[in-house]
This record gives sequence, structure tokens and C-alpha cells, in this order.
Amino acid sequence: MDADALADSRRAEWERLDELTRARLDGEGVDELITRYRAASADLADLKTSVGTSPQSAYVSTILARARLRLTGATDNVLTQIARFFSDQLPAALYRVRWTTLAVAVVFVAIVVVVGAWISADPALVASLGPADLLQQYADESFTGYYTENPAAVFAGMVWTNNAWIAAQCVIFGVTGIWPIFAIVQNAMNLATAVAIMAAHERLDIMILYLLPHGLLELTCIFVAAAAGLHVFWAWVAPGARTRAAALAATGRSLGTIAIGLIFALALAGLIEGFVTGWSLPWPVKIGIGVAALGIFLIYMLVVGGRAARRGESGDLTEYEAGTATLVAG
Repeated sequence: MDADALADSRRAEWERLDELTRARLDGEGVDELITRYRAASADLADLKTSVGTSPQSAYVSTILARARLRLTGATDNVLTQIARFFSDQLPAALYRVRWTTLAVAVVFVAIVVVVGAWISADPALVASLGPADLLQQYADESFTGYYTENPAAVFAGMVWTNNAWIAAQCVIFGVTGIWPIFAIVQNAMNLATAVAIMAAHERLDIMILYLLPHGLLELTCIFVAAAAGLHVFWAWVAPGARTRAAALAATGRSLGTIAIGLIFALALAGLIEGFVTGWSLPWPVKIGIGVAALGIFLIYMLVVGGRAARRGESGDLTEYEAGTATLVAG
């Protein structure tokens, strides 16, 4: 076979295939791309068989490689994936659980207020929490000393890893339906006990001042994690038209991004707790920093997340990354 003769006779078809790899395609365009891809593959096989490596075969190979990428897809650049995660996937996932987060927060606050008020109003219940001298020491020294007894960097890292682990557990074990509820109730009861001790010793105002700078963002992150876990559980309970496995996989992928995103939010909360809460700054400044941190998180969750959701984002992977979804009726 004469390679030049084949190239002259097929060049228009090869150029058309090259053009299709760069164009926006409708259904007919995709069909044409597939047809021309097969024809060019046959031409390349003829060239390889008859003349081996040649400029003509290299030219066709390049066009076929671009066509193959167009047909099968290609992974995004890592930097593109990171940008998409923070601009689309994560805020959309956070926005998706906004109402459940609010419900979890209301339940948490209700438990703290009711249980804390109940215990602090009954001296016998307060006494049951421990010896009087130890409770007095906790109210006067231990509670506030907790924030400064370790170097700031060490303390910030400690609370960050602990809270990130709690948040990850809420999401990962959310499928049980029990773990997120257990985590929220346990933390609410612990805080309610501390509230009761501080209130009984007339130090509740000090406690509130120490909790507000970091606690606003920290607790919100835990509420979000618990809400995400409950959503995972509900996808298993009520999968809709999908199979339970498909619903659980899609929801797990979508809301698993929250566990990753909360690592960064809780890192900020840890920095505030380590470098702001227990240190010598005016209280309005400390609380202002905490309010600003929560405000940034809520803007990201509700405003940026709302825009991402309106663009059709759910927090899930792209079809290329997750695989083509199974079609279902209804």
C-alpha cells in the first residue's frame, strides 16, 4: 500500500474527525465521531501493516488519541478538581443539610438548657456530681485553666484532631442512625453538666464568655456532621426509586465531602480556641472573632452553597469519577 496515496484519499475524513474532537457535539455529532473513529482506526491498521511507522500513521494516531479522550472522558487536572471541590461540591453538600443542621442545633441547645437548669436548681443533684471542694475548684480554676494549661499550638492541635474525629465518625457511622444521635446527646449532656456546675457556683457568665469565641463555629461543625450522618441513614431507609445500595452510595459520596470540609473549619475553630479564647484579649474582640468565623462559615454554607445547588450541584462526584448512573423508572 502507498501511504501517500492513502493519506491523499483519506485526508479530508481525518481532518473531519479532528474537527469533531474539538467541537460541541449533539447526538448526530457523536454518532459521526464514532463512525469516523472506527474508519480512521482501520486506516491506521492498514498503514501499520503495510509500511509500519510513518509520518502518516503518526498523524492518524494523534487524531485517534484525541477522539478516544473525547469518547471516554479524561480526569481533570488536580488543581481543577481542588477548585471544584471548594467552589461547588463542598458548599452544595453543606447547603443540602442546612435544615437538618438547624434541627440538630435546636435539639442540642434544648438539652443543654433543660438539663443544665434542672441540675443547677437542685443542690442534691449538684452534690451528686462530685465532692463540693472539687466542684468549687472546677468552677473557679479548672474550667478556665483548661484553655491555658498547654502551649497554644499544642492545645489547638489537640482540640482540632479530637473534634475532626468526632465529626468524621458522625458522617461515616451515620448509616447506623444511632451514632450521630449518640454523639449529639453525649456532648449536650457533658455541656449541660458543666453549665449546671458553673451556674450553681454563680460562674455561668464566665463560662459563656469562654465558650463563645470558639464554640460558635466548633459546635456548628458538629451539628453539620450529625446532620450529614442522618441524611446518609435516611438514604438507606428511604431510597426512593433507586436501590438501597445505589442511594446509599450516592448520598455517601455527596455528604462524605462534608467530613473532609469540616477538617478545615474545625482547624479554624481550633486556632481560635488555642490562640484566642484563653489569652489576654478584650472579650468583645474574642467574641467578635468567633462571630466572624461563624459568619464566614454560614455565608459559605448558605450563599455559596445555594448558588452551587442552583447550578445543579449536589456534592457528588462527576459521572466520569463515579460511573454512569443506573437508569430507574419513575
